[in-house]
Amino acid sequence: MAELMSGMKRTSYCTDITDKMLGKEVTVTGWTDSWRNHGGLIFVDLRDRSGIIQVVFDLSEIGEEGFAKAESIRTEYVLAVRGVPRKRDADRVNPRLKTGAIEVLAKELRILSEAETPPFRIDEAASVNDATRLKYRYLELRTPRLQEILTLRSKVCHSARNYMDENGFLEIETPFLCRSTPEGARDYLVPSRVHKGEFYALPQSPQLYKQILMISGMDRYYQVAKCFRDEDLRADRQPEFTQIDMEMSFVSDQEDVMGIAEGMMRRVFKETKGIELPAKIRRMTYKEAMERFGSDKPDTRFGLELVDISDLVKGCGFQVFSGAIERGGSVRMINAKGFYKGGDQAILSRKDVDALLPFVKAYKAKGLAWIAVKEDGLQSPIIKFLGDELTHKIIERANAEVGDIIFFGADTDEIVFASLGALRLKLARIGKLIPENTYDFLWVTEFPMFHYDEEEKRFVAEHHPFTMPMEEDLPLLDTDPTKVRSQAYDFVINGYEAGGGSVRIHSQEIQNKIFGLLGFSDEQIKEKFGFFVTALKYGTPPHGGLAFGLDRLVMLLSGTEDIKDVIAFPKVQNASDLMSESPSPVEDKQLKELALKIDVMPEKK
Repeated sequence: MAELMSGMKRTSYCTDITDKMLGKEVTVTGWTDSWRNHGGLIFVDLRDRSGIIQVVFDLSEIGEEGFAKAESIRTEYVLAVRGVPRKRDADRVNPRLKTGAIEVLAKELRILSEAETPPFRIDEAASVNDATRLKYRYLELRTPRLQEILTLRSKVCHSARNYMDENGFLEIETPFLCRSTPEGARDYLVPSRVHKGEFYALPQSPQLYKQILMISGMDRYYQVAKCFRDEDLRADRQPEFTQIDMEMSFVSDQEDVMGIAEGMMRRVFKETKGIELPAKIRRMTYKEAMERFGSDKPDTRFGLELVDISDLVKGCGFQVFSGAIERGGSVRMINAKGFYKGGDQAILSRKDVDALLPFVKAYKAKGLAWIAVKEDGLQSPIIKFLGDELTHKIIERANAEVGDIIFFGADTDEIVFASLGALRLKLARIGKLIPENTYDFLWVTEFPMFHYDEEEKRFVAEHHPFTMPMEEDLPLLDTDPTKVRSQAYDFVINGYEAGGGSVRIHSQEIQNKIFGLLGFSDEQIKEKFGFFVTALKYGTPPHGGLAFGLDRLVMLLSGTEDIKDVIAFPKVQNASDLMSESPSPVEDKQLKELALKIDVMPEKK
């Protein structure tokens, strides 16, 4: 029978008990992590979110009734204990615990809740398969690691909020039930009961609302915003996620927004990890990032940079190289220094090299050419097509030495960057080139405004259609839109896009031109964005903003590689919640109220 806490009040978290509290009565509460019965003594490791403290039940102190109750304790029972802290005997000190030199001698015990035998031990949760852990997420959340991460998440939010408040930003909520708009990921739709046949969309971001707040005169806005995107999941992506979102008016250029964002990150990293960010965060253009690292969010903690050799191999006898250039592509290489040394020193064997081919093919590369520099000469399947002189020039440009192996990509720039950028990261992991417990910060700027979608035969916005072009590129909107750079910027940490934003279009004329380039008719503009373009007519200040992905940021700060670890109740790969078994069917009555009919019966889980 569960007991009540009436008359008892927790005085301390478990790890708050220190030497200063010895001999003073305390009340602690929590879950039974483990217990040991030594005859007239019972030892219980009591766990709360702060950690563990040992509680001692001594028959001579707590009496027969209390001791009998203590004998009934099992794993994960919820307890309230009134007692007196004392020093442990020297031979029972546990150096692994913060409270390892202290224990609480129990004077009163209440069993607040009993527990069935859990499907796994809390301290062994990490070794349990995902399906079981997430089905019993409430048990996994009792682990010190996840409680530590969720505490960190709370501190990040607190730190960010304090910073924004101090810099004149107002926390303003924007709607969850919005209008569906194009040019993004798939929306999660919510049917309306009142307006039958019509739907709301859950927000992919607060983008339009926060811009309208700028038009409204609320010149500095922020919120910790929930967002939703119906897209395929991966390790750093969830269908519902959280952003630290901000927008500010009267910006003279992108540096105004970037400066505020840098300040927030300085505050967050200092207060949560004790890490000082550099006085000036590096800037790198999109073009430079792609050409050097094959990625618009490069991990710059290690080398293995791409090198362009298109000028060397143009018109050469090796058709794979020369043909790629003739078709408007490029040929680039990565020198994996020291990866092909002989014997036990080899990081990559010939078998390992061959295994990299299917890896790059996943990024649409047709093959993976290579040259290894060995003590007894060069080894490669392609040097016979290149000739000695050209091969020597390539080796020289790669700065290759004995023990190095050079990998080549030859195709469109898009495929070369994607395949070699991914290969660069794989090689770094294989060679253990990525330093642990380090953070590298980078701004990537001047993203392309558009890319041309061959399938749809139209221009598509690289970010979103509300991003301002670089001022000097405005004339190119009429002549060559593919060369237009945007005033967009991403904040990159260790190869992850931690945040991104842009200076927005505040000119109705420029906004209409962008909509036109994206293929929207006047009717479509009115249908999809009518409320926004109308607002632009009534005095719009220059403005810009940014959003940091809270989940991804906490993932980076905590050192985990799975975003599910930083979200209390995450979804799995198929966007379902194993604990609550959602999504789930609904009753016919609910469907009728919404004027909906299901044509496909849901599969049983």
